[in-house]
Amino acid sequence: MDKNMEKKEMQGSLGSIRIADEVVSIISGLAATEVTGIAGMSGGLVGGIAEMLGKKNFAKGVKVEVGEREAAVDLYIIVKYGVRIPDVALAVQENVKTAIETMTGLRVVEVNIHVQGVGFPEDVKEEEVRVR
Repeated sequence: MDKNMEKKEMQGSLGSIRIADEVVSIISGLAATEVTGIAGMSGGLVGGIAEMLGKKNFAKGVKVEVGEREAAVDLYIIVKYGVRIPDVALAVQENVKTAIETMTGLRVVEVNIHVQGVGFPEDVKEEEVRVR
């Protein structure tokens, strides 16, 4: 079975509840991109190819480890130029933790942020090219 499609099972009084790792990844990615100052997620080559083919990958730039009752998340983000990175990273951690805990009932033990790049507005890119 594909690691991303593993399902975690919780036993309730009426039966079991299964949450796929992919679901936690999607929740994390969406919660991260809601934060002001995030230019996008860094998904590497595979994510870029999927987007070129017209498939939006909401789990791009997200790695999760989900146990029976807890989850750990690694997010690979691109921040907007000019923002204070520690403030944006903290806001992402809090938003992702709240979203996962609220929607899945899992306890989030850690949200690790990996800043992979800086996104520049189009006008800054054009000026940078002219200067060189």
